[in-house]
Amino acid sequence: MEIRSLTRSEAERRGALLKVERYDVDIDLTGLADGPEVRCVSTVAFSCREPGAETFVDCAAEVRSATLNGRSLTSTADGRIALPALAGHNVLRVESVQADTTTGEGVHRAIDPADGEVYVWMSFEPDEARYVWACFDQPDLKAPHAFTVTAPSAWTVTSNSGDPRIEELESARRWTFPDTPPLSTYNTVVNAGPFHEIRREADGHDLGIYARRSLAPILERDADELFTLTRQGLAFFGEVFAMPFPQRKYDQVFVPEFGGAMENYGCVTWSDAFLRRATPTPAESELLAKVLLHEMAHMWFGNIVTMRWWDDLWLNEAFAEFACHWAAERATRYTDAWASHLAGGKLKAYLSDQGPVSHPIHQPIHDVAQAASIFDNITYPKGASVLQQLKTYVGEERFRVGMTAYFARHAWGSATLQDLIDALSEASGRDLDTWRTAWLATAGTDRFSLERDGDTVTLVAADTPRPQVLAVGAYNRNGKDGGDGGHGSNGSNGGNNDPSGEVLERRALVRVEVTQTRTPVTGLPTEADLDVLLINDEDLTFATTRPDLATRDAFFLAAAQLPTAISRGVATATVWDMLTTGEATAAEAGRSITAVLMAETSDAVIEPYLTLAANIAELWAPEGERAGLTAAVAEACRRVAADPGRRQVALRGLARVATTPDDLAWLREQAGDDVDLLWRTLVREAELGGDVSSEGAALLERDPDPDAWVRALTVRAALPDPAAKEEVWQRLAVDRAVPINSVGQVAAAFWRPDQDALLTPYAQHYLESIPDLHRGGMIPAMVFAGQLFPPHAIDSTYIEEAQKAAHEAAPVVRNTLLERSDTVKRMLHSRGTSTDR
Repeated sequence: MEIRSLTRSEAERRGALLKVERYDVDIDLTGLADGPEVRCVSTVAFSCREPGAETFVDCAAEVRSATLNGRSLTSTADGRIALPALAGHNVLRVESVQADTTTGEGVHRAIDPADGEVYVWMSFEPDEARYVWACFDQPDLKAPHAFTVTAPSAWTVTSNSGDPRIEELESARRWTFPDTPPLSTYNTVVNAGPFHEIRREADGHDLGIYARRSLAPILERDADELFTLTRQGLAFFGEVFAMPFPQRKYDQVFVPEFGGAMENYGCVTWSDAFLRRATPTPAESELLAKVLLHEMAHMWFGNIVTMRWWDDLWLNEAFAEFACHWAAERATRYTDAWASHLAGGKLKAYLSDQGPVSHPIHQPIHDVAQAASIFDNITYPKGASVLQQLKTYVGEERFRVGMTAYFARHAWGSATLQDLIDALSEASGRDLDTWRTAWLATAGTDRFSLERDGDTVTLVAADTPRPQVLAVGAYNRNGKDGGDGGHGSNGSNGGNNDPSGEVLERRALVRVEVTQTRTPVTGLPTEADLDVLLINDEDLTFATTRPDLATRDAFFLAAAQLPTAISRGVATATVWDMLTTGEATAAEAGRSITAVLMAETSDAVIEPYLTLAANIAELWAPEGERAGLTAAVAEACRRVAADPGRRQVALRGLARVATTPDDLAWLREQAGDDVDLLWRTLVREAELGGDVSSEGAALLERDPDPDAWVRALTVRAALPDPAAKEEVWQRLAVDRAVPINSVGQVAAAFWRPDQDALLTPYAQHYLESIPDLHRGGMIPAMVFAGQLFPPHAIDSTYIEEAQKAAHEAAPVVRNTLLERSDTVKRMLHSRGTSTDR
């Protein structure tokens, strides 16, 4: 029998019927030292507002026994236990065992290949706590949780509340944790293993970080950065929300074989892939900061105040994504965080919002299975950008006042979108109902252009626009009279490195409030003085833009000559969007973005632009133009590598696009003893048919990374060899032996251009795997459905077959597959487009 997904109507009925008083959960992890089983006893005290009524409790683990008020209960195979004839006050006790701790949901047992040590993590969003113990697994039934954990003597156990009482047993230890504050079931956690632990005191908080022992040197290397960011984030959020984090302990646990990071209250779980084995690049360091701040923001938005139902998932994720950029810019050294958001996540959101799975940010959610499908680019980067626009629309100070009121009213309870809108409306004095409907209940992206008639400039929307405030920047080239070239916020570190030597200077920045299709733009200098008018300068809103036909080609050239990271990012976003919609060729977009890459002065966006340029050459360019565009990116990498501060990023980029013997020889010379760069070089040489087997084996022997075997598998994945492809597909897609955070790396090496004859059978294997892609829970479903989708060895007929198969798949697989197939369809269209326009 299928495990049933909780529907909204069921959750509303259960939420109206019950009040959960507390959970006491006894967890035995001793069986995981050398076996697969987690044993739990969940005792739930709850009241019923209608004595005599019936409901159910969620438990998708194997139930060994269950009693309600002392009466035995019968479990079913659908993940539920019926609770008949409820009393006014009830005590439920369920003993359960979960033995699927390798590929199952909720709890995972990982073995470190370096030393054979076992590590255990739990992660429950959206409704995976039920796979480990019995609970009312819906977000609005919040309650204190008391965890008692028995684990092997050598293990450390972490949980939400910290400061456990530890008892020595005969061959184990028992960890008894204090009650948590009222939490949703998905916000709870238990992690365990022989962790390396580091602790610091900061501003009254006891901060802890943990990692597996084999990564202790990396954790020690990154400790100062992690603690500094944690201190800065707690101080910033405590101030802007007028509510300091209320618990003394704040732990962060880095674990193997975990996807992303999870905001468990007071005990954030991370993939230990964030502990970079090589020295982190600026973009990797900034990503670590933003993820840390994102999960921390959830302490307020998600944990202290929780959405009532999953239709308000965006209240959690969009707000945390917005807040991490806000905090990074204001409280840390990562002052170009919004520029990197624009160069990365926001470009993905623009593409998703124009595709087959576009949806309103706030939408009805029928059941939790559907909720799992909207952890996507609309909810995260688009949602963050919309909140940035909301802050602009009402004003930052009023925005903060509204947030403060929201948290004060709803702390430790659940809330809805309307609660947030009411608080912000009161604080700002603006009626936000129209704004709410337009931005949160309506899918799609506004598009703006400018019309000029003499000195009159009009902002024109392609359709009825949302209410919003945006800016238009007026620029002229250096050497022309006028202007101080002000850079505005999120500026770069100084002058522009454009090879032509020309730099555009900003003469004026005019804010425009849009309420209709045509909006006059007043306050700009006269047309004769201007070379570029940049719509959405400062990136204040979520909207795509277009240059007018008369200045189109000049706009592509001017992108690299704009003076700030944000202004260049806004222009690049336009170029990229025109490529994805078929209005620009790969050659045009590639040249423009490669020029931006060489001119860029902000370290935060060098790596994203290099990835964009390489993607255009590899995935978007027609076959006859691929070599030329790839060579141009390679030349850009060699030029950027001349800057010592950017050498690492540039050499990594070159390792992806090197083609000539000279490129490869120079790359090896530059790599020296850099193990990370040598692995990247071997992948490229393997793709080009080089014999790298003996060198790969030698590098595997000397690499201290406990997960270095994945790098060796990545090299094999790139080989144009039938046996290698068969072996890698088996381990990657069938056995799922590759850690979830490395699936994308191996898959990218597997699906290479110019290997169609080898790859065609695996494109068919992907189609055959679709019905089972959802197994393992939300994160694996998204990763395997998206990363394994073939970008090569397919045609438009294949896209149609994949989209047809998607409609029979689980919701999270369906949406991921439809989104990815739409992107690849656009790539195929671009590959069929010539350079000439």
